[in-house]
Amino acid sequence: MSGPTLGQIIRDLRARKGWTLKEMSEQSGIPVSTLSKVENGRLTLTYDKLQQMSARLKIRMSDLFAEVDPQVESITARRSIGRIDDAVRVTTPNYDYYYLCPELRRKRMIPIVTRIAAKSLNEFGDLVRHSGEEYIHVLEGSIIVHTEFYDPVALKAGEGIYIDSNMGHAYVAGEDCEEAVVLGVCSSADEGLINSLMNIHGPDDEAESERKARPAA
Repeated sequence: MSGPTLGQIIRDLRARKGWTLKEMSEQSGIPVSTLSKVENGRLTLTYDKLQQMSARLKIRMSDLFAEVDPQVESITARRSIGRIDDAVRVTTPNYDYYYLCPELRRKRMIPIVTRIAAKSLNEFGDLVRHSGEEYIHVLEGSIIVHTEFYDPVALKAGEGIYIDSNMGHAYVAGEDCEEAVVLGVCSSADEGLINSLMNIHGPDDEAESERKARPAA
């Protein structure tokens, strides 16, 4: 069986505190209507709202994701449908990241759909590094892959690249398109990988992180 959803976790947390929805709203800073929709599985929370809730309630953000029972880890039979509308979205001026299957905790793989608008390394910023390995597959448009030890390589829709994520790397949109869409799968033994990834390009203060997630592919 898969773990509890974000809505179930928040509902259980509220029940343990003995709070009404209004009291939960006052404590977390999340509107009552939003909390109600999340608890009923009709809405998820963006990364910045999850971060806000964990800070104001003084809990770890990882506590807002489902736990896996280690005693049945070898036969969890976990399953989660990756839908853009359910993804945790992190928005920056040059990227929209959609972290899929957010209700599962301690994932061995982190699936991410990314819209890439950056057209150069100047827009991207410094090469990024994190633990593990990753595979990036181009769904729409084209990208230029910059890595620390190799010459840049161009990839078009239908092509992908597998790299060591500890090596500095960056993905920018190709010269022939305004925006590219890629599917990335990151894997690492580091349980903190999800937090590392989300903080590589943290939410911009002026980003419209509350707007409805548009279909990414």
